[in-house]
Order: sequence, then C-alpha cells, then structure tokens
Amino acid sequence: MTTDNNLRNRISAIDSLRGMIMLLMLVDHVRETIYLHKQVADPMLVEQTDPALFFTRFSAHFCAPIFVFLAGLSAWLYAHPAHLNGGQRDATGFLVKRGAFLILLEFTIINFAWSGHFPPNIWYLQVIWVIGLAMISLGLLHKLPLPVLFSIGLLIVAGHNSTSDIKLSPEHPAYTIWTVMFQRGFLLEPFNMIKISYPLLPWIGIILIGYCCGPLYQQKIQSKQRQTYLLTIGCGALAILLLLRSFNIYGENQAWQQHQDIVMTVMSYLNFQKYPPSLLFSLLTIGSGLICLAWLERRQSRFTEFWADIGAAPMFYYIVHLYLLLILQTILVKVFGANHGARFGVEHVWQVWFYAALLVPVLYYPCRQFARYKRQSKQAWIRYL
Repeated sequence: MTTDNNLRNRISAIDSLRGMIMLLMLVDHVRETIYLHKQVADPMLVEQTDPALFFTRFSAHFCAPIFVFLAGLSAWLYAHPAHLNGGQRDATGFLVKRGAFLILLEFTIINFAWSGHFPPNIWYLQVIWVIGLAMISLGLLHKLPLPVLFSIGLLIVAGHNSTSDIKLSPEHPAYTIWTVMFQRGFLLEPFNMIKISYPLLPWIGIILIGYCCGPLYQQKIQSKQRQTYLLTIGCGALAILLLLRSFNIYGENQAWQQHQDIVMTVMSYLNFQKYPPSLLFSLLTIGSGLICLAWLERRQSRFTEFWADIGAAPMFYYIVHLYLLLILQTILVKVFGANHGARFGVEHVWQVWFYAALLVPVLYYPCRQFARYKRQSKQAWIRYL
C-alpha cells in the first residue's frame, strides 16, 4: 500500500465510523421526536422497558463516547499534519476557539432546534456543550507528554465511578461545580433555568484518551500494523468489561441480575449508565469503536464511502438533522394532530426506525455536497463545521 493510500484509508475509516454513529444518533433523535411519550431512564428500567425500545436506545449509547474519542483523535491529526512529515503545529488556538464556538451553538441554534422556542424555558446543555468544554480542556492540556495525558485520561475514565454515590443538594456550596463535573442536575435553583445533561469530567478523560491514540495514525505506521494495535486494544477493553461486569466488581452502579427470560438477563447485563458515562459504558463503546476502526480501514466499499460522506460533515449534519426533526414534528402535528399532549407520536418502535430510514437520503446529499465544499474551501471558518 502506498503512503497516499495509507493516508486516504486511515482518514476514510475515521469518517466512516463517525458517519455510522451519526446514523445511529439519527434513530435516537427520531425516537425523542416521535416516541417521546415512552421515556427511558438512565440506566434503563429493565422490567419496565420493552426489548425493542431497550436495544434501540442501547444502539445510541455508542454515539457520544465514540464521537468524543474521535474528536480527540482528530485533534492529534490536526496537531500533526501529514505535510509536516512528523512535525507538529500548535493546536491550542484552534481547539479553544472551536470549543467556544460549539458552546455558543449549544446555547443558541441547538437549544432552539430542540424546543422550537428562543429563549427556551430551560437551557439543556448536552453533547455539543460537553464536546466544546472537552475541546477547550484538551487545547490547554495537549502539550503535556503523551504518557501524562494518557494517565490523566485513564484515571478519570476508570476512577470517576468511585464518586458516583456522592450526591450534593442545591444548598451545598459546591453544588454548581459538582453538577457541572459529576452529576446531572439543574443550575440556578430554584428557577431551573439550566439543565446539565452531560456532566463534564468523564468526557475530558475520553477526549484525552482519543488524543493519545493519535500516534497510531502516524504515516510511518503501516495499515496492517495499526489494525493489529486497534484490534488488540479494543478486544482488551471488552475483555476487561466482561471481567468487571460478569462478577459485578466495579465500574457500574447497578449490578446485573439473572431473569427467567434470557432476553431480560441480557438487557440487565447491558444496562449501563450514560449520564455520566460509567467505566463499563466507556469500555463497551470505545472498545467496540476501536475494533470498528480496524475493520473499516480494511473494508472499503460503497457502504463505507456512504458513511464517510456523512461523517466528513459532522457539525453540519448535526444542525441540519435537528432542524429537519423540528420541521417533521411540526408537519405531523399539523397533518395528523397532537396525540400525546402537544406532540405527535407513533405507537411502535419499528416506526421510529422507518422514519429514520426515510430521513437518511434527505440528509445524505446536502452533507455530501457540504463535505466536498469544505475540502475545497480556503475559508478558515469552514473548519469549525
């Protein structure tokens, strides 16, 4: 394989994986648009959740951690561009500015897309907000030696579960910072104006680990060698998960239980916490993501090209798909009427997947055109999308 092909395949694999999880994200957000009357807890209540809904929600668990991990990996590629032949450029300014830009988007057009109102009654600070803060953190830390960065990231991801039993009340003087870093909750009590949906600290750990995996994508490392590394690390993460989970040792607050129904037992075993992401949640998602990266670099096809076209324009896709869902909900209410409060909702999980499938081509062609424009454009602001 030539160096050019090696470079092309490694970048295409990253975009393909990002595109795959963005399609899973679409399914989950369609669920939140037309199946919102069937709420799911975190972790889910196995006895009260239909298996179809459980596994639909479970499939979306891979989105945020893999996306944040790839953000860290992409930051390393930005700091070590191929044309510098092993040289490095300062990524601090880019990461800090891009992180601040994402936070601005969360407070403005993204919150409006979720609620249809501006200002919203409640400002929900979700995945874009936390990616923005994680990028700023990486921008301030990335010049540290890689072993130090990896140790910090691993300590955060593996260790934060030890604080999971600590819950602070709004009256506590450390409530605000604790909520931002560790626990979901409202800020500005008693007005309930800001909801921290994604506590920050574990995501800093994930983006740091993603950055530290960047050297696997050096040009001097051949594709087969990289695939071996990715498979080894990914399978190792899943092996640790199996050990910790099977014996309920550590890494998840809720122990799994055996049920008479094998499906319920599997659901209990896979019932991980996302907010904040538990250690087992991170091992499952990041480990699986690394295995997929190895597979995608080896398997180039029309499907991987399709996923790569979507994954090459992530922020554009994210914004467009939210507004498309807002328009969809508005049209459905106008045409069929509101049948669940003020919203329209479907009655079966398969309809969620059906609507998502219908929206894929609507999103694909604009994303493909924007990705091509972004690659050809000389304008600096395009990189932020």
